[in-house]
Amino acid sequence: MNPTTIDYPDLEELPGDLREAVLSRGSLNIYRMVTHSPGLAASFLTMASDVLQHNSLPPGWRELAILRAGHAYGAGYEVHHHNNIGRAVGLDDAALAAVADEAAEGLGATEAAVVRCTDLLLAQHTLTDSELDAALTHLTVNQFADLVLTVGFYQLVCNFLNTFRVTPEGEGTGL
Repeated sequence: MNPTTIDYPDLEELPGDLREAVLSRGSLNIYRMVTHSPGLAASFLTMASDVLQHNSLPPGWRELAILRAGHAYGAGYEVHHHNNIGRAVGLDDAALAAVADEAAEGLGATEAAVVRCTDLLLAQHTLTDSELDAALTHLTVNQFADLVLTVGFYQLVCNFLNTFRVTPEGEGTGL
């Protein structure tokens, strides 16, 4: 039995501002698919951009958290794209392999703390007092807040990607 597929919306049928917002982001499949919810898509697109562009976490730390969430959720689309982004911001193959591995061995102390916090948020949905204290030895409060928001946002993203079966196939084809 073949899995159910949901077609991408026809971008030509979207309001012009939403169509342009998707096209200006390279017509990535996640952005195209999220337009099935036209009332929420614009806010989703803004949040996605803000998490990547206005995050107080250094880009490598941000990508470790995003990738860890992607691996935890088995979201191949997310892992595919954020491995590329991770490389672009300076993560090497060893770091990418470490974040994919449950033990996450070989990362520096702060990078390992970011991954550990991500794991705790994914598993427990919060941190204990001692876990929070440990996190704050590596991160400022601003960075910790951004980490929590990043992990939460990418949980939503991974749920969406997996549920709608979004793949990177045919990306950038526009309409």
